[in-house]
Formats: sequence, C-alpha cells, structure tokens
Amino acid sequence: MTVRVEIGVESVGGVAVAARGGVERIELCAALGDGGLTPSAGLIEQAVASAGRTEVHVLVRPRPGDFRYTANEVAVMRRDIALARELGAAGVVFGVLNAGGGVDDACADLLETAGDLETTFHRAIDVSANSVRALDRVVELGFTRVLTSGRARFALDGADLIRELNDRAAGRVQVMACGGVRAGNAGEVLARTGVRDLHAAVRIPVRGAADPLFTAMGVPEGFDRFDTDIGGIAALRAVALSA
Repeated sequence: MTVRVEIGVESVGGVAVAARGGVERIELCAALGDGGLTPSAGLIEQAVASAGRTEVHVLVRPRPGDFRYTANEVAVMRRDIALARELGAAGVVFGVLNAGGGVDDACADLLETAGDLETTFHRAIDVSANSVRALDRVVELGFTRVLTSGRARFALDGADLIRELNDRAAGRVQVMACGGVRAGNAGEVLARTGVRDLHAAVRIPVRGAADPLFTAMGVPEGFDRFDTDIGGIAALRAVALSA
C-alpha cells in the first residue's frame, strides 16, 4: 500500500514548498508554535490556489488550550468549516472533547457541516480519557482519518498504542502517525505502527531582522521564524515512496 505524507504548514510559501515536494496533503494552520490554530480566509484561498495537485486540509481550532469548547466556540468552528469548504479546501481537521474526556456529540454537527470534505480527528484523541474508546466513536461518526502520536510526544514512544489503534480501526478509518516524524525515523515508525499515513511539520529556522520581542517562540537566537524545509520533505517523501 502507498504511504501518504501530510505536511503541516502555516504560510503560502510553505504550501508551495510542500506541493513541490510532492506530498499528498498539507494541513494548513496558523500559529504552529501554539499547536496550530484556524488559518485566515485569505490564507486558505491563497493556499488552495498555490497547492496544485496537493490537497489542502484546514485545521479548525478556535483557540489554544484544551479541546473542550463552549457552544459559541463550536459555532465559530462550524462557520470556519463552511468557509473552508466554500474556499475550495479538500478537507478539514478538528476535534471536540466533552467534560468527561470523550468525543463530544458536537462533532456530529461539524461533520454534517463538512459534507463531502475529508475529515480528520486530530490529536485531541491523545488527551482523551481513553484513546481506544475515542477511536470507536470516531469510526462511528464517520471521520476519514485520525491523527495520533499514541499519547506520547514522539511517535516512536507511542508506537505500541498507534499500532493497537491501527489494528482496531481495520481500515474503517485511516490512522495517521505524528510526533517528531522525519526521514531518519519514518521507516521505523511505519514498521512498528503499521500505518500508511504520516504527518510531519518539517521546518527550519529562518534568519531575519525582527526585534527579539517579535520572534517566534522557540526560534534559535539570530532567527525570527520557522519555514517549511524542502530538503526535509524530499527526504521524508523518499522514505515513503520506498516503503
């Protein structure tokens, strides 16, 4: 089976780099330093125009922090999903948990808004009360795929749970592994988890003249932001093609 690669990006330039690298999908976000937030309408529109044959999947996350959202926040998500669809996105990425840590019923309404778009339940599964039960609900609701690091920071540390989820899914939903996935470990991630979808945010720091007050969080001294790394994408894609 073909291994599919998804790259997380937060700029039009990143979209172009990922498309040039031949990846199947991009997850379009704002504020990757905060774990990703919903991108602007302008960014979605330009990303779709720049992506060529690469699918644009839009992250829908209205704020940083946990995934237990108020009714007003869910209403914002519903409108953002509708807007992403209007602007030509191929898919949307979201997740809502209830007070008990299970998959919230609001997801059903958001899926209805998504219509025929592909849908990914994101890493909310990794902070749910129980990932196996959450996966069963994701399957029941009809998501296209689920993104998981196996409740660990890195995919290799969570590989046993990712494999358990992938085996349990049995093709009813695609299980996509994430968490520090790079060319150097992708082969092992694939072998240990059994998944055929990989997600990575392959980035490098960019030098700039910004005042230190305005540099991105975690950027090394002398740099002011991160950008998508074509070399890292090419190497990861090569592993995927040879798997």
